[in-house]
Amino acid sequence: MGDRPAADEVRADEVRADEVRADEVRAAGAVVWRPAASGSQVALVHRPKYDDWSFPKGKLEPGEHVLLAAVREVAEETALQVTLGRRLAPVRYLNDGVPKRVDYWVARVTGTGAGAGAGALGGFEPTAEIDEVAWLAASSAAARLTYEHDARTLESFRAGPRETVPLIVLRHASAGRKSEWPQSDVSRPLDSHGAMDALVLASLLRCFGAARVVSAPAERCVATVRPYAASIGGVVEIEAAFDVGGAGAAGAAGAAGAGAGSAGGSAESAAAAAMARLAADGRPVVVCSHRENLRTLLAAACAVLGAPSPAGKSLRKGEFAVLHRAAGTLAALERYHPDEDCLVTTDGFRRAVA
Repeated sequence: MGDRPAADEVRADEVRADEVRADEVRAAGAVVWRPAASGSQVALVHRPKYDDWSFPKGKLEPGEHVLLAAVREVAEETALQVTLGRRLAPVRYLNDGVPKRVDYWVARVTGTGAGAGAGALGGFEPTAEIDEVAWLAASSAAARLTYEHDARTLESFRAGPRETVPLIVLRHASAGRKSEWPQSDVSRPLDSHGAMDALVLASLLRCFGAARVVSAPAERCVATVRPYAASIGGVVEIEAAFDVGGAGAAGAAGAAGAGAGSAGGSAESAAAAAMARLAADGRPVVVCSHRENLRTLLAAACAVLGAPSPAGKSLRKGEFAVLHRAAGTLAALERYHPDEDCLVTTDGFRRAVA
C-alpha cells in the first residue's frame, strides 16, 4: 500500500471497539460502493485543504444521531443518496491532540439511477472542502488512499459481504403504564415521548432503506412503525402471532397447528414460526413487537441464519436490532436507539453509550 502519513493513532488496547468515550469528537461516514464489470468500485473524495484522499465522512451535528450523520455526510460530500449496510469497525485517532472517532458503514448508492450506471456524479459540484470524487476498483483503491487507517477500513469492507439485506427487530416505543390505561391493553397508545421517538425512528429506519413493515396487533406497536411505513409509501402488516397474551396470539397458535403444551408455549411457537418465515424471506423487513417475545423472535431469526441467539440486555423501548443477512447467514448484528447508538457483533448485545 506504499508509504502513508502516520496519523496519531489511539492504541487498540486503550479503548474497547464498542466503547464511546465522552471526550471523543464523533464523526461518521461510509464506504460507498457500486457494482462494476468485475467486482465493485468504491467512492473516494479529495480534500484540497489537505491534499488527501479518503472516504466521505464528517462530524456529527449537535444532537445528531450517528446513522443520520453518515447518510448526510455522504450526500453533502458526493451528492449521492445511499442505503446503509453493515457497520465497519470504528476508526480512532488523535486530531491535533484531540481523540476522534469515525464510525463507518458499508453503503450502496440508491435512489434515482441506482441501477445501471449507479453512482453517476452528475449532481456533484466541487467545493472548497471536496473538489473531486473518484470511483476506483475496490481491489486497487488502497493505492489512492492517503491514510493507513482508511486502508484498513477498505480491507474490512472487502473482507465481508458488500450487499446485505436487513431484518430489523424493534421494541415498541414508550406507551405509559399499563395500570393507568383503563381500556383494553391492545388499544394502549404511545405516550408523548413514544410518539416523538416514532418520528425519529422513521428517519433512522430509512437509513437502511425501504422495507416491508410487520407489527404485533397492539396499537403501541403499530404506532411505533406507522410513521416509517408512511414515509416510504408502505403499509403496516399485522402479524397476530406477535401478540402477547391476547386472543390474537392464541388464534395464531391454533392456526399454526401448535402441538400439545401450555397456551404460552403454543403462542411462543407460533411467534417463532412467523419470525422464521420472515428471516428466510429475501426481502428487507422491519418487525415491531413486545419485550415479552423479542428474545423468542431474535432467537428464531438467528436459528434460520445459522447464528447463536444474542445474549445480553434486552432491547429497550424504541430500540432496534439490525440483522444483516447475506447468502442465508448472519453477516452482522447491530442495535440502535433514537437517543444513542450501539456497536454490536454477532456474539451478543454489548452497549455503547453515546
